[in-house]
Amino acid sequence: MVLTIEIAAAALIISAGAGGPITAWILRLASRKHREEAAERAGDPTGEPRPDPAAEQLRGGAWIGVLERLAITGSILVGYPAAIAVVVAVKGLGRFPEIHGSSGVSERFIIGTLASYLWAGTIGVAAVAALGALP
Repeated sequence: MVLTIEIAAAALIISAGAGGPITAWILRLASRKHREEAAERAGDPTGEPRPDPAAEQLRGGAWIGVLERLAITGSILVGYPAAIAVVVAVKGLGRFPEIHGSSGVSERFIIGTLASYLWAGTIGVAAVAALGALP
């Protein structure tokens, strides 16, 4: 019983804690590629990083990400993955005014959300597999 609680707690901590840096890394990769393409089109050989207006518009994303990863991993751990649909709906409806009509913001939203969800789902499934392997 104690090992079950420890595995579940570790999964939630890893999902919430490590998911942020992983999602940020994926967003940096995506925005770097976007900056390089934009610099080529504009004839700017430096490709110097500039502030990302999409990142500024989607404030609070780090805290939202922690909560969504906890919810997704937790729903998998308790055996109710259908709750993930609620997380997706709440996030989409809550962010709709900010992402509506802005391709840069909506692209950042989609990439960050999918990276975060994939991380949380992977950790949840791995934890369930670890729990299933217990005697």
